[in-house]
Amino acid sequence: MSDTAQKSEKREFQAEVRQLLHLMIHSLYSNREIFLRELISNASDACDKLRFLAIDKPELLGGDELAIELIPDAAAGTLTIKDNGVGMSRDEVIDNLGTIARSGTKRFMEAMSGDQKKDAQLIGQFGVGFYSAFIVADKVSVLTLRAGESEAVRWESDGQGEFTIEPSFKTDRGTEVILHLREDAREFIEDYRLRAIVQRYSDHIGLPIRLRKDKAEPETLNQARAFWTRPKSELKDEDYQQFYQHLSHDFEAPLAWGHHKVEGTLEYTSLLYIPARAPFDLWDREQARGVKLYVKRVFIMDKAAELLPAYLRFVRGLVDTADLPLNVSREILQGNRTVDKIRNALVKRVLDLLDELAEKRPEDYTKFWATFGPVFKEGIVEDAANRERIAKLCRFASTTQAERQDVTLDAYLGRMPEGQSKIYYLTAETLAAARSSPHLEGFRAKNYEVLLLADRIDEWVVAHLHEYQGKPLESVARASKDVESQIETPEKARLEGEYADVLKRVQETLGERVEAVRLSSRLTESPSCLVASEQGMSRRLEEILKRAGENVPVSRPILELNGSHPLVDKLKTAEDGSFGDLAELLFGQAVLAEGGQLDDPAGFVKRLNALVLGNLGDKPRIIV
Repeated sequence: MSDTAQKSEKREFQAEVRQLLHLMIHSLYSNREIFLRELISNASDACDKLRFLAIDKPELLGGDELAIELIPDAAAGTLTIKDNGVGMSRDEVIDNLGTIARSGTKRFMEAMSGDQKKDAQLIGQFGVGFYSAFIVADKVSVLTLRAGESEAVRWESDGQGEFTIEPSFKTDRGTEVILHLREDAREFIEDYRLRAIVQRYSDHIGLPIRLRKDKAEPETLNQARAFWTRPKSELKDEDYQQFYQHLSHDFEAPLAWGHHKVEGTLEYTSLLYIPARAPFDLWDREQARGVKLYVKRVFIMDKAAELLPAYLRFVRGLVDTADLPLNVSREILQGNRTVDKIRNALVKRVLDLLDELAEKRPEDYTKFWATFGPVFKEGIVEDAANRERIAKLCRFASTTQAERQDVTLDAYLGRMPEGQSKIYYLTAETLAAARSSPHLEGFRAKNYEVLLLADRIDEWVVAHLHEYQGKPLESVARASKDVESQIETPEKARLEGEYADVLKRVQETLGERVEAVRLSSRLTESPSCLVASEQGMSRRLEEILKRAGENVPVSRPILELNGSHPLVDKLKTAEDGSFGDLAELLFGQAVLAEGGQLDDPAGFVKRLNALVLGNLGDKPRIIV
């Protein structure tokens, strides 16, 4: 038995890959030309990786020109996509072509919608583009030689669940993907068809894509020039949109983009896009993020997080600079003065794009905000230098516009009545909870608009955004004397005299659960509410931290009672047992009104039922 035969091996695809192959073959038939887009994209990536490795090891590249070749063979019924990039070792072939570890197959299948056009575009986004070969081929062979190694590898499969892998012979580095085309896919051998697909999907690839037939001179099918180096004057909107799709594997057109070339003491070109839809990993904190980094048109990093802050992680694009060394590493990027200057400039570019979008295309900005608003608001916490500019771009719901988040802080200031000196807000678990909060009652009565904040990040936002345009932000759920003085009621002094003993008894009943009990000037309809002390943590932030498993110090709220409410009025005549139950009910109602959890739900229900039953009799009373 030969050495080659001993090393030949047959393996099964993982179950998820088998499912994916079935979907590829049967579900994406009408969009099958995308297979060539994906295989060319993979070949381009392989060339970029080799160019990067050659920075430290120039011998890997030698004097060869990096290129991709399409080789149709009508007699054999095959189409070969060949590159002279980095190639793959045996282990890399197994990892990349046989398992789910690098492919994102499971996530891809979860994202499948049944819409063939959209599903076809998802292929590249989830890194499963190689498998699209089986849309047009009943057998796929891969012959590859890793740069710097001597033993080639051959991989082959008919897409039915198994693949074989064995040593092979190849004199030049790189990879050849040989598609044995199905009878109904022989159109992809035709020159005109290949030209059209390359020009439609891959014209922006920055290295030559050549059509090679027999002994004829190879024909270059694309412009073979890095897209971002071309003058803006020769580029159309469709060109930018197609390059975005190549860059991001997003099937929707971007909302906006900016293409800038900077020359002088600092030289770089940036091409930045604002997407219309969120990537599937937007909230995955472990996922790598950032724009692509090139140095003198040499690909260096796929996701250079150091070039944009985390709150702009939705931005797609690239930066090409001549002011960094070719062998730049992530360690060098961190704290590098040149990188800091580029980063600051890129942040300004993105904010400029959003300013323009908000001003000239408000409907598109509304789409942006609905998709990325909670992420963008992180900038108020992280980016002190741009805090007010970011705040200007933020959108909120409010008591005057509770259905949509499209209230700006500038618009809020413009509507403030005479005498109002603060920007009022309320944080809540949901907008519905915010809209019905008892904390709003007195502010509505005085015609004071209140911003309604229901994103988790909002608690941290208001902790860092202390003022805007000189106007301080104030929570309506805080026990601020200044807030109370603005919504003072004429009869407050009389009521305080009537309720002096009642408030003391309620305080004794509730004990350490409350810091104080007092009459409220903010309530007009509800009997009770809880407010946070001036220095205390907000009730909602406390709940968020507790759910996250944080050790939160116990804070005691202030219970406010509406002295004009019939239920509170009953406290003045209630007997000892009934008084305690009624005090507990008023406290429980206040907890529930702000979305909190009761310590004793069953006891609350029992007391509530007793109150209802008691009111059914001739004498309203609490039944214990």
